[in-house]
Amino acid sequence: MHSPDLLSICLTAFIAVFTLLAVLAIVMRLIAAIFAHKEPTTDAAVLAAVTAAVSAVYPGTIITKVEEVK
Repeated sequence: MHSPDLLSICLTAFIAVFTLLAVLAIVMRLIAAIFAHKEPTTDAAVLAAVTAAVSAVYPGTIITKVEEVK
């Protein structure tokens, strides 16, 4: 029985791992494109209205972050 030499085994393993990683990278890219995170769009007028309302209720406060709670 003919046994393959060490160089051919290493080369085959390297090509197999490289191919597998390339396929996984493509799959991850597709998943990231399908389930892309959409940035919330906050209108400047809404932020100004919230800031004005909070400042009217609690004078002297500083608004640092406004976020929607679902």
